[in-house]
Amino acid sequence: MWTTVSSDHLPADDRFEWFSDMVSREVVPTTISSERPAEFRAEAAVLDLGALRVSRLAYAPLRSRRTPTLIRRGDPEQYQLAMVSKGTMEMAQHGSQCRARAGDLVFWDTSRTSDAHAPARDGADHQLVILQLPRDAMPLRARHLDRLLAHRIPGGTGTAALLTSFMGNLVAHGDQCTPAELRRLGAVAADLTAACLAHYLDIGELLPAEVRARAQLQRIHAFIEHHLGDPDLTPSLIAARHNMSVRSLHQLFRDGRESVHSLIRRRRLERSRADLARLGPRAHPVSVIAARWGFSGPAVFSRSFRAAYGLSPSEFRALNVKEACAERTARRTPPS
Repeated sequence: MWTTVSSDHLPADDRFEWFSDMVSREVVPTTISSERPAEFRAEAAVLDLGALRVSRLAYAPLRSRRTPTLIRRGDPEQYQLAMVSKGTMEMAQHGSQCRARAGDLVFWDTSRTSDAHAPARDGADHQLVILQLPRDAMPLRARHLDRLLAHRIPGGTGTAALLTSFMGNLVAHGDQCTPAELRRLGAVAADLTAACLAHYLDIGELLPAEVRARAQLQRIHAFIEHHLGDPDLTPSLIAARHNMSVRSLHQLFRDGRESVHSLIRRRRLERSRADLARLGPRAHPVSVIAARWGFSGPAVFSRSFRAAYGLSPSEFRALNVKEACAERTARRTPPS
Protein backbone atom coordinates (compact mmCIF):
# COMPACT_ATOMS: atom_id res chain seq x y z
CA MET A 1 0.00 0.00 0.00
CA TRP A 2 3.05 2.31 0.18
CA THR A 3 3.47 4.48 -2.93
CA THR A 4 7.25 4.68 -3.27
CA VAL A 5 9.33 6.75 -5.70
CA SER A 6 13.08 7.25 -5.99
CA SER A 7 15.36 9.72 -7.70
CA ASP A 8 17.62 6.91 -8.90
CA HIS A 9 15.69 6.43 -12.14
CA LEU A 10 16.17 10.10 -13.10
CA PRO A 11 19.13 11.89 -14.69
CA ALA A 12 21.31 13.51 -12.00
CA ASP A 13 20.43 17.03 -13.18
CA ASP A 14 16.70 16.39 -12.67
CA ARG A 15 16.74 14.75 -9.24
CA PHE A 16 16.70 17.83 -7.04
CA GLU A 17 13.87 19.53 -8.93
CA TRP A 18 11.88 16.26 -8.89
CA PHE A 19 12.21 15.96 -5.11
CA SER A 20 11.24 19.60 -4.56
CA ASP A 21 8.10 19.17 -6.67
CA MET A 22 7.19 15.89 -4.99
CA VAL A 23 7.49 17.28 -1.44
CA SER A 24 5.43 20.35 -2.35
CA ARG A 25 2.75 18.15 -3.87
CA GLU A 26 2.60 15.29 -1.34
CA VAL A 27 3.69 16.84 1.98
CA VAL A 28 3.52 20.66 1.96
CA PRO A 29 4.40 23.44 -0.53
CA THR A 30 7.92 24.55 0.34
CA THR A 31 11.07 26.05 -1.12
CA ILE A 32 13.97 23.60 -0.97
CA SER A 33 17.63 24.40 -1.53
CA SER A 34 20.78 22.30 -1.57
CA GLU A 35 24.48 23.12 -1.53
CA ARG A 36 25.14 20.34 -4.06
CA PRO A 37 22.00 19.84 -6.17
CA ALA A 38 23.93 17.96 -8.88
CA GLU A 39 24.81 15.24 -6.33
CA PHE A 40 21.34 15.09 -4.80
CA ARG A 41 19.58 11.75 -4.18
CA ALA A 42 16.29 11.05 -2.45
CA GLU A 43 13.48 8.55 -1.96
CA ALA A 44 9.91 9.13 -0.84
CA ALA A 45 6.91 6.99 0.05
CA VAL A 46 3.38 7.83 1.17
CA LEU A 47 0.71 5.71 2.86
CA ASP A 48 -2.89 6.88 3.29
CA LEU A 49 -4.48 6.24 6.69
CA GLY A 50 -7.97 7.52 5.97
CA ALA A 51 -8.03 11.18 6.96
CA LEU A 52 -4.34 11.01 7.90
CA ARG A 53 -1.28 10.25 5.84
CA VAL A 54 2.19 9.06 6.73
CA SER A 55 5.18 10.00 4.57
CA ARG A 56 8.65 8.47 4.58
CA LEU A 57 11.46 10.63 3.20
CA ALA A 58 15.16 9.87 2.71
CA TYR A 59 17.27 12.67 1.27
CA ALA A 60 20.68 14.29 0.98
CA PRO A 61 21.43 17.47 3.01
CA LEU A 62 19.04 20.34 2.24
CA ARG A 63 17.15 23.36 3.58
CA SER A 64 13.36 23.74 3.39
CA ARG A 65 11.58 27.05 3.94
CA ARG A 66 7.86 27.72 4.21
CA THR A 67 7.25 31.39 3.41
CA PRO A 68 4.16 33.63 3.73
CA THR A 69 3.82 33.57 -0.06
CA LEU A 70 3.78 29.76 -0.13
CA ILE A 71 1.25 29.65 2.71
CA ARG A 72 -1.07 31.99 0.79
CA ARG A 73 -0.58 29.93 -2.35
CA GLY A 74 -1.39 26.60 -0.76
CA ASP A 75 -1.91 25.35 2.79
CA PRO A 76 -3.10 21.83 3.69
CA GLU A 77 -3.97 23.22 7.15
CA GLN A 78 -2.26 20.40 8.94
CA TYR A 79 -0.18 19.73 11.98
CA GLN A 80 2.78 17.57 11.03
CA LEU A 81 4.81 15.41 13.38
CA ALA A 82 8.13 13.99 12.23
CA MET A 83 10.15 11.15 13.70
CA VAL A 84 13.81 11.50 12.84
CA SER A 85 14.96 8.00 11.89
CA LYS A 86 18.43 8.95 10.55
CA GLY A 87 20.59 12.05 10.67
CA THR A 88 19.30 15.27 12.24
CA MET A 89 16.62 17.88 11.72
CA GLU A 90 16.92 21.54 12.69
CA MET A 91 13.56 23.34 12.79
CA ALA A 92 12.59 26.95 13.51
CA GLN A 93 8.98 28.13 13.81
CA HIS A 94 6.88 30.53 15.89
CA GLY A 95 9.89 31.94 17.75
CA SER A 96 11.27 28.53 18.72
CA GLN A 97 14.00 26.38 17.28
CA CYS A 98 15.37 22.92 17.98
CA ARG A 99 17.83 20.30 16.81
CA ALA A 100 16.48 16.75 16.79
CA ARG A 101 18.44 13.54 16.33
CA ALA A 102 17.48 9.98 15.43
CA GLY A 103 14.65 8.80 17.67
CA ASP A 104 13.35 12.29 18.45
CA LEU A 105 10.04 13.85 17.40
CA VAL A 106 9.46 17.36 15.99
CA PHE A 107 6.07 19.06 15.65
CA TRP A 108 5.08 21.95 13.35
CA ASP A 109 2.12 23.79 11.80
CA THR A 110 1.80 24.13 8.00
CA SER A 111 -0.05 27.44 8.42
CA ARG A 112 3.00 29.17 9.92
CA THR A 113 6.30 30.10 8.36
CA SER A 114 9.10 27.65 9.09
CA ASP A 115 12.73 26.90 8.32
CA ALA A 116 13.95 23.28 8.39
CA HIS A 117 17.55 22.25 7.82
CA ALA A 118 19.24 18.86 7.35
CA PRO A 119 22.93 19.80 7.63
CA ALA A 120 25.68 18.28 5.52
CA ARG A 121 28.02 17.84 8.47
CA ASP A 122 25.89 15.04 9.91
CA GLY A 123 26.43 12.56 7.09
CA ALA A 124 25.38 11.82 3.55
CA ASP A 125 21.65 11.42 4.07
CA HIS A 126 18.75 11.96 6.45
CA GLN A 127 15.46 10.16 7.01
CA LEU A 128 12.10 11.29 8.39
CA VAL A 129 8.75 9.62 8.98
CA ILE A 130 6.05 12.31 8.97
CA LEU A 131 2.48 12.03 10.25
CA GLN A 132 0.26 14.54 8.40
CA LEU A 133 -2.66 15.34 10.70
CA PRO A 134 -5.67 17.51 9.78
CA ARG A 135 -6.26 20.20 12.35
CA ASP A 136 -9.58 18.69 13.42
CA ALA A 137 -7.80 15.41 14.24
CA MET A 138 -6.12 17.11 17.21
CA PRO A 139 -8.49 17.46 20.21
CA LEU A 140 -6.32 20.17 21.80
CA ARG A 141 -6.58 23.92 21.38
CA ALA A 142 -4.13 25.71 19.09
CA ARG A 143 -2.95 27.93 21.95
CA HIS A 144 -1.69 24.81 23.72
CA LEU A 145 -0.18 23.17 20.64
CA ASP A 146 1.61 26.40 19.68
CA ARG A 147 3.83 25.87 22.73
CA LEU A 148 5.27 22.74 21.11
CA LEU A 149 6.02 24.09 17.64
CA ALA A 150 9.68 23.50 16.71
CA HIS A 151 10.42 21.78 20.01
CA ARG A 152 12.42 18.58 20.27
CA ILE A 153 10.35 15.81 21.88
CA PRO A 154 12.59 12.96 23.08
CA GLY A 155 11.18 9.71 21.74
CA GLY A 156 12.72 7.28 24.21
CA THR A 157 10.28 7.24 27.12
CA GLY A 158 6.59 7.23 27.98
CA THR A 159 3.92 7.90 25.39
CA ALA A 160 6.53 9.35 23.01
CA ALA A 161 8.30 5.96 22.95
CA LEU A 162 4.98 4.26 22.23
CA LEU A 163 4.33 6.72 19.38
CA THR A 164 7.78 6.28 17.81
CA SER A 165 7.40 2.51 18.01
CA PHE A 166 3.99 2.79 16.35
CA MET A 167 5.40 4.96 13.56
CA GLY A 168 8.24 2.51 13.02
CA ASN A 169 5.77 -0.37 12.76
CA LEU A 170 3.74 1.60 10.22
CA VAL A 171 6.84 1.86 8.06
CA ALA A 172 7.67 -1.83 8.47
CA HIS A 173 4.22 -3.38 8.18
CA GLY A 174 1.82 -0.81 6.70
CA ASP A 175 1.94 -2.46 3.28
CA GLN A 176 0.49 -5.65 4.79
CA CYS A 177 -2.72 -3.93 5.96
CA THR A 178 -6.07 -3.62 4.25
CA PRO A 179 -7.60 -0.17 3.62
CA ALA A 180 -9.99 -0.69 6.54
CA GLU A 181 -7.10 -1.60 8.83
CA LEU A 182 -5.18 1.46 7.66
CA ARG A 183 -8.13 3.70 8.53
CA ARG A 184 -8.19 2.21 12.04
CA LEU A 185 -4.45 2.76 12.32
CA GLY A 186 -4.99 6.38 11.31
CA ALA A 187 -7.37 6.82 14.25
CA VAL A 188 -4.81 5.20 16.56
CA ALA A 189 -2.09 7.52 15.21
CA ALA A 190 -4.23 10.58 15.97
CA ASP A 191 -4.99 9.38 19.51
CA LEU A 192 -1.35 8.55 20.28
CA THR A 193 -0.16 11.87 18.89
CA ALA A 194 -2.69 13.79 20.98
CA ALA A 195 -1.77 11.80 24.10
CA CYS A 196 1.95 12.30 23.50
CA LEU A 197 1.63 16.07 23.01
CA ALA A 198 -0.73 16.45 25.96
CA HIS A 199 1.66 14.50 28.19
CA TYR A 200 4.60 16.65 27.10
CA LEU A 201 2.54 19.80 27.81
CA ASP A 202 1.24 18.32 31.10
CA ILE A 203 -2.38 18.90 30.06
CA GLY A 204 -3.58 15.29 29.79
CA GLU A 205 -6.75 16.18 31.68
CA LEU A 206 -7.84 18.36 28.72
CA LEU A 207 -8.07 15.38 26.37
CA PRO A 208 -11.56 13.96 25.77
CA ALA A 209 -12.23 10.88 27.90
CA GLU A 210 -12.51 8.62 24.84
CA VAL A 211 -9.11 9.74 23.53
CA ARG A 212 -7.53 9.09 26.93
CA ALA A 213 -9.13 5.63 27.02
CA ARG A 214 -7.95 4.69 23.52
CA ALA A 215 -4.42 5.92 24.24
CA GLN A 216 -4.42 3.95 27.51
CA LEU A 217 -5.49 0.86 25.60
CA GLN A 218 -2.55 1.27 23.22
CA ARG A 219 -0.17 1.60 26.18
CA ILE A 220 -1.58 -1.63 27.62
CA HIS A 221 -1.20 -3.42 24.29
CA ALA A 222 2.45 -2.32 24.17
CA PHE A 223 2.99 -3.46 27.78
CA ILE A 224 1.54 -6.88 27.00
CA GLU A 225 3.70 -7.21 23.90
CA HIS A 226 6.82 -6.35 25.89
CA HIS A 227 6.03 -8.79 28.72
CA LEU A 228 4.68 -11.82 26.83
CA GLY A 229 7.52 -13.97 28.14
CA ASP A 230 6.57 -13.32 31.77
CA PRO A 231 4.53 -16.30 33.05
CA ASP A 232 3.01 -13.98 35.67
CA LEU A 233 1.49 -11.68 33.04
CA THR A 234 -2.14 -11.53 34.19
CA PRO A 235 -4.92 -8.93 34.19
CA SER A 236 -4.11 -8.23 37.85
CA LEU A 237 -0.48 -7.47 37.07
CA ILE A 238 -1.39 -5.34 34.05
CA ALA A 239 -3.96 -3.35 36.04
CA ALA A 240 -1.52 -2.77 38.90
CA ARG A 241 1.22 -1.54 36.57
CA HIS A 242 -1.21 0.95 35.01
CA ASN A 243 -2.73 2.22 38.28
CA MET A 244 -6.22 0.94 37.55
CA SER A 245 -8.60 -1.72 38.82
CA VAL A 246 -8.98 -5.08 37.09
CA ARG A 247 -12.61 -4.16 36.40
CA SER A 248 -11.52 -0.95 34.63
CA LEU A 249 -9.01 -2.94 32.60
CA HIS A 250 -11.70 -5.34 31.40
CA GLN A 251 -13.96 -2.40 30.56
CA LEU A 252 -11.26 -0.98 28.27
CA PHE A 253 -11.37 -4.23 26.28
CA ARG A 254 -15.16 -4.48 26.35
CA ASP A 255 -15.72 -3.05 22.87
CA GLY A 256 -12.84 -4.95 21.27
CA ARG A 257 -12.73 -8.29 19.53
CA GLU A 258 -11.08 -10.16 22.39
CA SER A 259 -10.56 -10.10 26.14
CA VAL A 260 -7.28 -9.45 27.93
CA HIS A 261 -6.78 -13.20 28.44
CA SER A 262 -7.49 -13.92 24.78
CA LEU A 263 -5.05 -11.24 23.60
CA ILE A 264 -2.23 -12.60 25.77
CA ARG A 265 -2.88 -16.19 24.65
CA ARG A 266 -3.11 -15.26 20.95
CA ARG A 267 0.09 -13.21 20.91
CA ARG A 268 2.02 -15.89 22.82
CA LEU A 269 0.87 -18.51 20.33
CA GLU A 270 1.70 -16.31 17.35
CA ARG A 271 5.20 -15.62 18.67
CA SER A 272 5.68 -19.32 19.43
CA ARG A 273 4.48 -20.29 15.96
CA ALA A 274 7.00 -17.90 14.39
CA ASP A 275 9.80 -19.46 16.48
CA LEU A 276 8.76 -22.99 15.52
CA ALA A 277 8.87 -22.04 11.84
CA ARG A 278 12.57 -21.15 12.12
CA LEU A 279 14.78 -23.95 10.89
CA GLY A 280 18.48 -24.69 11.06
CA PRO A 281 20.84 -23.18 13.68
CA ARG A 282 18.19 -20.66 14.84
CA ALA A 283 15.71 -23.39 15.80
CA HIS A 284 15.10 -23.84 19.54
CA PRO A 285 13.66 -26.92 21.29
CA VAL A 286 9.93 -26.86 21.90
CA SER A 287 10.45 -26.67 25.67
CA VAL A 288 12.64 -23.56 25.27
CA ILE A 289 10.05 -21.87 23.07
CA ALA A 290 7.30 -22.68 25.58
CA ALA A 291 9.29 -21.08 28.41
CA ARG A 292 10.36 -18.13 26.26
CA TRP A 293 6.76 -17.06 25.66
CA GLY A 294 5.40 -17.52 29.17
CA PHE A 295 3.74 -20.94 29.02
CA SER A 296 3.87 -22.81 32.34
CA GLY A 297 5.22 -25.97 30.69
CA PRO A 298 5.53 -27.93 27.43
CA ALA A 299 2.29 -29.84 28.05
CA VAL A 300 0.25 -26.65 28.48
CA PHE A 301 1.96 -25.17 25.43
CA SER A 302 1.22 -28.27 23.34
CA ARG A 303 -2.48 -28.31 24.29
CA SER A 304 -2.91 -24.59 23.59
CA PHE A 305 -1.03 -24.79 20.28
CA ARG A 306 -3.07 -27.77 19.06
CA ALA A 307 -6.32 -26.05 20.03
CA ALA A 308 -5.31 -22.98 18.00
CA TYR A 309 -3.68 -24.57 14.95
CA GLY A 310 -4.84 -28.22 14.82
CA LEU A 311 -1.27 -29.56 15.20
CA SER A 312 1.09 -30.08 18.11
CA PRO A 313 4.22 -27.89 18.15
CA SER A 314 6.35 -30.87 17.09
CA GLU A 315 4.00 -31.73 14.24
CA PHE A 316 3.97 -28.13 13.07
CA ARG A 317 7.78 -28.01 13.05
CA ALA A 318 8.01 -31.35 11.21
CA LEU A 319 5.60 -30.05 8.58
CA ASN A 320 7.76 -26.95 8.09
CA VAL A 321 10.87 -29.10 7.71
CA LYS A 322 9.11 -31.27 5.13
CA GLU A 323 7.92 -28.25 3.15
CA ALA A 324 11.38 -26.66 3.23
CA CYS A 325 12.97 -29.89 1.95
CA ALA A 326 10.40 -30.16 -0.83
CA GLU A 327 11.07 -26.55 -1.83
CA ARG A 328 14.86 -27.13 -1.96
CA THR A 329 14.34 -30.27 -4.05
CA ALA A 330 12.09 -28.38 -6.47
CA ARG A 331 14.71 -25.65 -6.88
CA ARG A 332 17.41 -28.24 -7.68
CA THR A 333 15.27 -30.23 -10.13
CA PRO A 334 15.69 -28.90 -13.68
CA PRO A 335 12.46 -28.30 -15.62
CA SER A 336 11.53 -31.09 -18.01
